[in-house]
Amino acid sequence: METAEIGGTPKGGVKRLTLTDLDRQVRDWFIDAAKAAGCSISIDEMGNIFATRPGRDNSLAPVACGSHLDTQPTGGKFDGILGVLAGLELIRTLNDVGYETEAPIMVVNWTNEEGSRFAPAMVSSGVYAGAFDLDYAYGRTDREGERLGDALAAIGYRGEDPVGQQKIGSFFELHIEQGPILEAEETTIGVVTGAQGTRWYDVTIVGRESHAGTTPMALRRDALAGAAELILAVERIAKEQSPPGVGTVGEVTIAEPSRNVVPGSVRLTVDMRHPAADALAAMDRQMREALTEIGTRRSLDVDADEIWYSSPLEFDPDCVGLVRAAAERQGLSHQDIVSGAGHDACYLARVLPTAMVFVPCRDGISHNEVEHAELEHCAAGANVLMHAVLARANAPAAG
Repeated sequence: METAEIGGTPKGGVKRLTLTDLDRQVRDWFIDAAKAAGCSISIDEMGNIFATRPGRDNSLAPVACGSHLDTQPTGGKFDGILGVLAGLELIRTLNDVGYETEAPIMVVNWTNEEGSRFAPAMVSSGVYAGAFDLDYAYGRTDREGERLGDALAAIGYRGEDPVGQQKIGSFFELHIEQGPILEAEETTIGVVTGAQGTRWYDVTIVGRESHAGTTPMALRRDALAGAAELILAVERIAKEQSPPGVGTVGEVTIAEPSRNVVPGSVRLTVDMRHPAADALAAMDRQMREALTEIGTRRSLDVDADEIWYSSPLEFDPDCVGLVRAAAERQGLSHQDIVSGAGHDACYLARVLPTAMVFVPCRDGISHNEVEHAELEHCAAGANVLMHAVLARANAPAAG
């Protein structure tokens, strides 16, 4: 509740876009709290923050947990930050009881997980995992044309450590489910076995501006009408693959809009997801075929630029097993679940053993100011996280 005041909205949510001054404020808060808990701090070139509690053998790679501090424009109090604060609470708890782990414990804040200001999402964990290079990440721009690298420097969080220099042995991420399954099943813990694949597109549709009153309907090259058809096509394609396929058009922008001008140029975004790679490929093909057909029939120039692809993945079986065992040991109801959303853990899973813990959120609502998770569920998730991390950190081959 304290961190939710940083960027708090009148409706009870949080608007804390990445690399804004509000993001700087919550980063400062986290670093102060981590230092007070005895952690050392390092920051890499992407602004990722690593807070480390030493272990008995500091030659071992740390066992890490964490998530992100940035939010959506209409974000809630729990998305992302629950995983960071649970890691901080984990360290405070170990301090309270004087518990020493074999390997160091680390809490991480990953920069720009949301991707709402600088697309694509999870770009910093992507750089860490080698999916993107640093120049690509620094060159991402927001709607005003500001570069990510410049925004990072402007808030004072463009660190000096090369990305990847900070080694991590394994990673665990606690997160609200952001969906309705756990609540509907009255289950406290989601043991996340993997994540569905995601494709993001920037689509442009170009026709011709013309007078709304004098241009006959048959002679129009209406870019917005073409966009409307594509939106319905995306919905149809996703429904044909549902469940579990989903498709969303989240942004539509008319170039130089005017109420008495037929729109000549429209930009829109498409988000398609499915846990099976072949099904996601089929959705991609069908969307492109629909766009081409719309363009040809309506005499529009069309283009779909895939700006991000995250393949379906499975998390490390051993780490997943530790999450499941922790839930069982504490007598918590649990079930295996596949993440419908992307998370930093998804990129990290490409390069190191990784797992996730889900807890329910009310009505499955997230990316919304009414987003809510019950305290008892947050506590249960934090306890599962702690026991999984401790089991990993104290294993013979810690990390």
